[in-house]
Amino acid sequence: MDGPWPGPKALTGLGRVLMRTGAFLLWTAICVPVQALFLVLPGRGKAWFTTIYWSGVCVLLSLRVRVIGTPATGPEPVVFVSNHSSWLDIPALGAKLQASFIAKNEVGQWPGVSVVARLGRTIYVSRRMTGARRENLEIRNRIAAGDSLVLFPEGTTSDGARVMPFRSAFLAIAETDQPHIIQPVSIVYDELDYLPVRREQRALFAWFGDMELASHFARIGRHRGLRVTILFHPPFDAAHRPSRKRLAQESWRQVAEGAAMLRHNWRDPELLSRIEETTSAAAAGAGS
Repeated sequence: MDGPWPGPKALTGLGRVLMRTGAFLLWTAICVPVQALFLVLPGRGKAWFTTIYWSGVCVLLSLRVRVIGTPATGPEPVVFVSNHSSWLDIPALGAKLQASFIAKNEVGQWPGVSVVARLGRTIYVSRRMTGARRENLEIRNRIAAGDSLVLFPEGTTSDGARVMPFRSAFLAIAETDQPHIIQPVSIVYDELDYLPVRREQRALFAWFGDMELASHFARIGRHRGLRVTILFHPPFDAAHRPSRKRLAQESWRQVAEGAAMLRHNWRDPELLSRIEETTSAAAAGAGS
């Protein structure tokens, strides 16, 4: 045999990746026909079942999801505006929100992933906003139908160490006269192998640039004890929002400050408790 024998840790990591890959494929195969049935039935079952699917994916990945604050709920749909650093954001947010994602067109061309995205009723938009009229109409129709949406206004994934400025052009696609709520969201990966994530480890979670999904899954799949924290900021009525540019700046400020707090002050239970109380009260008020 050529080359050194991989140690027990490497074998354990490889075995974990293979086990999780098989479990993910099996879980997806079970859920696809169920969701396909919900798609043709009336009611909110299709939105509810996606949270079941993504919750199962989180379990398979050993990804615990901690929530601070409360997602806005009520008679009006919500547009959740979040930072974006990894494909892991999808199962993490999907497990907690009955909402569809707004994704770039390329996602619809990825083998396997495109099937899951379609069943999750993902809305595709162009990275350069070409064909915006058609995309805006689809989003308006979905909001008018009562669907909540998740939007990533950075326009791409970051390295996980910062939140890139929000692009006002991406926030424009959610502009509609239909009543809805906007809620900024910060998402940060803060534990790896049951230990706090160090600065140099953040790149492990991040999926950006020309990284391949399969290789990144293999890197993440070797680890246990992952945790992500999702911070829901106070929501506000879209009817009272400022200009598009100001909305992009203000929502970015909240999301960036929240992400920085989670990266550096995650051990401060008193601070997190105060934030949770504030956002919970605001979310209840927005949903009433």
